[in-house]
Amino acid sequence: MILTLPPDSPLDQLIHDPDPDVLIAVAGDARLSEDLALALLERRDLPRQALEQMHKHKSLARLRKVQLALVMHPHTPRHVSIPIIRHLYAFELMRVALLPSVVADVKRAAEETLIGRLATVSPGERFTLAKQSSGRVAAALLLDKEVRIMRAALDNPQMTELWVVKALKAEAGTEHLAPAVSRHGKWSHRNDVKAALLANKNTPLACLLQIAQELPLAALRDVLRNARLAPNVKKQLQAALEKRISGAKST
Repeated sequence: MILTLPPDSPLDQLIHDPDPDVLIAVAGDARLSEDLALALLERRDLPRQALEQMHKHKSLARLRKVQLALVMHPHTPRHVSIPIIRHLYAFELMRVALLPSVVADVKRAAEETLIGRLATVSPGERFTLAKQSSGRVAAALLLDKEVRIMRAALDNPQMTELWVVKALKAEAGTEHLAPAVSRHGKWSHRNDVKAALLANKNTPLACLLQIAQELPLAALRDVLRNARLAPNVKKQLQAALEKRISGAKST
């Protein structure tokens, strides 16, 4: 049973009370203002029942700052935070996805919601997201048709080799991605990325031949065996492989 507070109880003091029952009562009190609610949500020791009560609070539940603070609180139950995520703006979703204290499945839901909206987000906002968002969102923007957005995603500090390889293998990738990756100061030196570049139809021929000289023989054989290559590309890579094998035998 939820505690009922007296009408004259000082909410500005009670938000600091150590008793969980008091905090639950405060969170559901009709007099609770936005400022007091946000101050209450700063408490990391807030019980989940208090968070549920605030979500049910008719005058507060629709306020964006309160919604965002509820989602970002580590104790907010999933059945509260997940529905709220659908109503957050793009940059609010980005904040949720980047916050370390947000639990993994809530973070994933925020990322997937944001990725699902990218087609309706303006180019300027996508550019900012490409630079600053989580790796998963930036990876989706590697497939953006605007070159500056794709390049910003490549430079995103959250980007990983796995996401770059996956983008190079994606059917939805643009013609500009492989050339940009092949010239990138960080990603062009990774063997898994090199292998993915060999299998990408948009990789410049000069780059393909260079990679064929640099990639470990086992990786080069694997590409020739498993990748769907254009006949002329496969012929040249096969010739490069045979030349390297012949050179290795003669030394």
